[in-house]
Amino acid sequence: MEALSNWFNYVFNNIGYIMEETLNHARITLIVLAAAAVVAILLGIAIQRSAIARPVVLSITGIFLTIPSLAFFALLIPIFGTGNTPAMVALFFYAQLPILRNTVTGLDAVSPAIVEAARGMGMNRRRQLIKVRLPLAWPIIMTGVRVSSLLVVSIAAIAVLVGGDGLGVFIQRGLTRLGLPNSVESVYTGVIFTVLLGLFFDFVFAMVQRFTTPGRRPSLNLLLLKR
Repeated sequence: MEALSNWFNYVFNNIGYIMEETLNHARITLIVLAAAAVVAILLGIAIQRSAIARPVVLSITGIFLTIPSLAFFALLIPIFGTGNTPAMVALFFYAQLPILRNTVTGLDAVSPAIVEAARGMGMNRRRQLIKVRLPLAWPIIMTGVRVSSLLVVSIAAIAVLVGGDGLGVFIQRGLTRLGLPNSVESVYTGVIFTVLLGLFFDFVFAMVQRFTTPGRRPSLNLLLLKR
């Protein structure tokens, strides 16, 4: 109980700084996710029907996840310098695979019969994509975005090691002062608020998925009526 009380006191005494770094962490996450989602979805659409490009691109994006995050950040310092930029570039590549793979999987899951029916209604390939295939694939794509958000929030905590902002400041400060007053509380603060931020983003994107999906599996007639 004493440890919990000490942690609450630490949070209360540093709430302004904690909120500032939480907002910095959230800003980094949102910028990275927005850029990664646009690129990954467009790339997924482009490679989904290509027997050659599809496995190659998926393999390349998968390779990025095998690179240790701190090493990846460090490799980008000679190009982008220190600060948030190298961390955000690395996070952009880490966020690609879940969204890209889910975009491809979601488009694969669209029934050929529905696409054929849309073609019979006079839709060209672009309108089939926008009006039929993407809406049906959207729940799976958003699941990929949610996975990427958790990935980005967690890895962004070490951006501080290359001069970046975020909740990793508390983890680094606590570890470098381990054994001194408030060091453990500082580590707990960084970890707990990072977890809470990840859960918050997951909840927000779950709500976005829910309210932007016209039913669990929108019917072709509903989609055609929206032309």
